[in-house]
Amino acid sequence: MKMIINGKEVDASDKSTMEIINPYTGKVIDTVPNATEKDVDTAVKAANKALPSWAEVSVVKKVEILKKFLDLVDENKQDLAMTLCTETGKPITQAIAEIGNIRIGFEGFMERAKHLYGEVIPFGQESGNDKTLQFTLREPVGVVGAIIPFNFPCDLFDQKIAPSLLAGNTVVVKPPHQNPLTLIKLVSLLHLAGIPKNVIHIVTGEGAKAGNALASHPLVHKITFTGSTAVGVKTYMNAASHLAHISLELGGNDAFIVLNDADLDLAVEEMIWGRMYNNGQVCCASKRFLIQKDVVDKFISKAKARLNKLVVGDPTKKTTEISCLVTEVAAKVVEEQIKRAVQQGGKIVYGGKRKKAFIEPTIITNIPKDADVATDEEIFGPVVSIIPFSTVKEAINIANSSNYGLCGCVFTNNIKTAFNVVKQLECGGTVINGSSFFRSFEMPFGGYKFSGIGTEGVLSTFNEVTKIKTVTLKNILN
Repeated sequence: MKMIINGKEVDASDKSTMEIINPYTGKVIDTVPNATEKDVDTAVKAANKALPSWAEVSVVKKVEILKKFLDLVDENKQDLAMTLCTETGKPITQAIAEIGNIRIGFEGFMERAKHLYGEVIPFGQESGNDKTLQFTLREPVGVVGAIIPFNFPCDLFDQKIAPSLLAGNTVVVKPPHQNPLTLIKLVSLLHLAGIPKNVIHIVTGEGAKAGNALASHPLVHKITFTGSTAVGVKTYMNAASHLAHISLELGGNDAFIVLNDADLDLAVEEMIWGRMYNNGQVCCASKRFLIQKDVVDKFISKAKARLNKLVVGDPTKKTTEISCLVTEVAAKVVEEQIKRAVQQGGKIVYGGKRKKAFIEPTIITNIPKDADVATDEEIFGPVVSIIPFSTVKEAINIANSSNYGLCGCVFTNNIKTAFNVVKQLECGGTVINGSSFFRSFEMPFGGYKFSGIGTEGVLSTFNEVTKIKTVTLKNILN
């Protein structure tokens, strides 16, 4: 496939390409351009030129176009899901669900856009303003650079692209370099639905080249980035060079706290959902399993039994529940993290082995609270890292010892204890009696500390992709 600039399928200006590899088979399924700084510049300048005309298009008209886009997605859902599955290694049932989420996400933002009103400051709200009326308008922030990760490319496309377009912004999409094919197809469908060719563009390539060029371009007015904290910090610095607005959804090392009185069967089911989904490659997955000492053995026994039932294998088969990671390199990183956890005191009691891009579902127990994985080392794979604790206070201290603060959860039958725990957790999202892997389109999703800046969701994203203008009618009363 090729990237799309000004509605045209184009190669990189230097003709360089990247191979897209099916992580399950190890075979090349396509190539894409490896965009240069010149290519990014062309896309950004075109998007900037399109701003005035797109901003003038009514919300009603924008919604009509996006409704056509959603119909096209429905018509092509099987192809889109299989593309996502084969380029990512995501089990096909999960890929189908992610394509289905496109309608849910876009429709939520479309409805919100129709009710995005300004506010009025009436006469006399402040001394000296008895004859003055003030009201606010929301205007597009400008050219939005949307940098999207590999693990949920379509879900994050929904979160970033729908509100940006509806607010009157133009967009340059930088898809993940490992699996850009599905997003190229979605941009093509947006054009087919009626989005003007110069309003949205997609540039493929390495983050170090295309991503940096996009974030540092002086005509990019807003960067919305989801990815690792290390790359997010670099993106923040690039955006700061020209005072671009920024939203960062970064890494997480979420605590999954299980107290003595918890429903262990429920906790184990939520562990499967919250740690094994997408082969463990989820930013808000539960990653640190803080289990009260009296129930550690019972939890592990039940967890082993449940993991034994998981169907591991070919992601294209509908029976498969867990498959490979996005690349063999990613699997090797997880393998090294497992070894380090053991070196630092942990004990593997289930799984732990790697074969090419596959990592076995793994349980490591007896991890000391000062081990890397117990604090700031995020394992992006199907690994359950168990850190035993004695008291609720100790659990909260361990949970808050991380520099990350994305999400967290607690399992207990005592609602007062539950509220006490979530109140003290230093993170942006909390769940009671459920995994931290919970993200509705409606909710404002974002983290504390090194997990990000700003939030995404129907409730809040329009605040991130618009500017507020105040209009003052001074002394209009006699």
